[in-house]
Amino acid sequence: QVQLVESGGGSVQAGGSLRLSCAASGYTGSMYYMGWFRQAPGQEREGVATIDRDGNTKYADVVKGRFTVSQDNAMSALYLQMNNLKPEDTAMYYCAARDRYSYCRGSPSRGDPQCYKYWGQGTQVTVSS
Repeated sequence: QVQLVESGGGSVQAGGSLRLSCAASGYTGSMYYMGWFRQAPGQEREGVATIDRDGNTKYADVVKGRFTVSQDNAMSALYLQMNNLKPEDTAMYYCAARDRYSYCRGSPSRGDPQCYKYWGQGTQVTVSS
C-alpha cells in the first residue's frame, strides 16, 4: 500500500505562483509513475503532469511552459511548481502513483486517471482574476 498526502494549495491572484507537494509513504519502492491531476466542479478529472522514476516528464498542453513537475528520485515526494496561474487553473489538485507494469486501458505517462491506483485526498487551488 502507498499513502499520498498533498499540501501547498491556496488562493492566489492570476499571474501568481504556488508550489504543491505530495508526501508518499508505504511501499514506494514499487512506484514508477507519479502524477498531478486536477478536477474542477462539474468536470472530469484530468492529468496535469506526470513523471517517472527515471525523471521523464509529460505535461498537459494547457500547462506547458507554466508548470514544472519534479520528484525526489525515490518516489517519496512529488512537487508541482505552478507559475503564471490563470483562473481556469482553479480546481482540486490530486497526487497519484502507480507501478510500472500493471495493465490499464490508457497511458500512465500521458496522465490517464484510470491508470493510477493510489490517490491523495487533494488540495484546493483557487485563482482569482
